[in-house]
Amino acid sequence: MKNGLVLEGGGFRGLFTSAVLDVMMERGIRFDGLVGVSAGALFGVNFKSHQIGRGLRYNLRFKDTPEYMGWRALLATGNIVGPRFAYHVVPFELDPVDAETFRTDPTEFWAVCTDIVSGGPVYHQLTEITHESIEWLRASASMPLVSTPVALDGRLLLDGGMVDSIPLEAFQRMGYERNVVILTQPAGFRKQHTGRNWLFRTVYRKYPLVASIMERRHEMYNRQLDLLAEAEKNGEVLVIRPDEPLDIGRTETNGIRMQAVYAAGLAIARRMMERVESCFYVFDFQ
Repeated sequence: MKNGLVLEGGGFRGLFTSAVLDVMMERGIRFDGLVGVSAGALFGVNFKSHQIGRGLRYNLRFKDTPEYMGWRALLATGNIVGPRFAYHVVPFELDPVDAETFRTDPTEFWAVCTDIVSGGPVYHQLTEITHESIEWLRASASMPLVSTPVALDGRLLLDGGMVDSIPLEAFQRMGYERNVVILTQPAGFRKQHTGRNWLFRTVYRKYPLVASIMERRHEMYNRQLDLLAEAEKNGEVLVIRPDEPLDIGRTETNGIRMQAVYAAGLAIARRMMERVESCFYVFDFQ
């Protein structure tokens, strides 16, 4: 029976996830596989590379760098997160991912993207850290309207959360029967319809399925929450979530709020680790 870790996205709400992962690493908790969506995939990299604290560290360090994130990056590149600086300069030069540890760690790592031509999800396994694999992470986290599609493997890709925000079902189909799911919204949250379908039809007129996807995205997400609640009630999954809404925007770079979201994750993770350890294998963390 394989143990899995499922990480939803949420932009800088993902610092909550990053904190939970850091506590898991401190406690020596490992999983057979991990699947991440958007920010979940980005922060999940540090779990497979065994780099405690890296997620908060590089975001605090570069949050005010124009090439990293924000409107100046969007105007210069068409992406609110700078494709070159954030995804290639930072992880390879300024705060490197431990590529050797990532490669040798046995945890299977999957990132979720959306194919904007077919309208379906793409589940891509990353086995090492290369410039191409980082592009898969960029695709997974490329939010619609503020990102250009990423061309990979003959596909045009955007944020995986558009079609599979909480990929528990997909992971179960891969054989992961016991799962921990880390959410970045509190219990009782329900996604609302955005009402911006006209904008998606205009921006993605060449890819009409994008508007259809976004029109129904709240239905998909809320259905996944319902399935997750049923699985949680049946003891099939353990869910870790914030106690209350996290006070930060998806791309907000307020350092105080970033640290507060991370601190909230630390507190909840420390409170719940005994439950995690009672359900899942614990290994010496080297």
